Amino acid sequence: MAFTVNPEKFRFPEEFRAGVKGKRVLISGAGKDGGLGQSFALAAGLNGAESVAVHFHSSYDDGLDLVDYLRSQGVNAFPLQADVTNMGDLWASRSYVIEKMGGIPNLVICNSGLTEKGYSFGRSLREIEGESMAMRRARVRQAFINNLNETRLVLDTKIDGFMAMTHLWSGEAVYANEPLQIVYISSRQAIDPGVSVPGYAIANWAVLQLPKVLQVNLGRSAELVSAFSVLYPFVRTGMTNEYAENPKVFGRWQPRMLETYEAAEGFMQLLAQPKETTNLGMFEAIVEPLPEKGERAVKFTWKQVRFHIEEELTPFSANRPLEFA
Repeated sequence: MAFTVNPEKFRFPEEFRAGVKGKRVLISGAGKDGGLGQSFALAAGLNGAESVAVHFHSSYDDGLDLVDYLRSQGVNAFPLQADVTNMGDLWASRSYVIEKMGGIPNLVICNSGLTEKGYSFGRSLREIEGESMAMRRARVRQAFINNLNETRLVLDTKIDGFMAMTHLWSGEAVYANEPLQIVYISSRQAIDPGVSVPGYAIANWAVLQLPKVLQVNLGRSAELVSAFSVLYPFVRTGMTNEYAENPKVFGRWQPRMLETYEAAEGFMQLLAQPKETTNLGMFEAIVEPLPEKGERAVKFTWKQVRFHIEEELTPFSANRPLEFA
């Protein structure tokens, strides 16, 4: 059975349940065991959600086990297998989700279980002593292709996939005249990029723009759909577990990696806030040490991130503006 987490750690205080209680919840990228998406699905299902759609693309073993567990707890959970970068595949899931839920989702959590394995962006591979020029050219070419394919998959999923999910379900909400909340899972690397994961950093930056872009495009219907983004630091998942004991990777942000149930509890606290508090916001998870309470003790807080745009006329253009008749 591919279900290794302790689900009891995902039952949270009553005050944190308001964001999911009685709601129809869809979580993308929720299939992987030990993943962040799985933690959101458990948090929703075990804290009062009316129904939970567990989306996955290829992680069907883990995803189906998660659905089975949630059903054993009396949750109306169901699997949703779809490629969010394939528009036909995603559109075909629409009627299935509505039928299983008995209505459109009230809460859509756009999450992705993808990142990059890492490569030196903008730098060529190191030379190997004794390597022929032909061998080096072939090796560098193959690395270039592999690296960019890795990046393309991340960009397609985080940008195209999240855009498509947004377009689909906000359109349904406006048509049905029902409120919808969308949450985009981003990363602190969006505003503080790390090395070796350029596509991941860029894709997560793009995610931060989606709530505002959506509001502008919805116009008068914007009051129906609220949206915000969440910027997580390192969370211990199947992708990051190998770095969990390496402070050189995560040490600049936090004293240790968050466990998925800790990340989920923080998320539930944020989700329980009034929509007027969170709408259009960018919320950064901050993890700080609490040495007086033990080596692993940490304090989890939320910071709101705001971008300030400044525009000023350049001296060269001010001195010599172009004029056209």
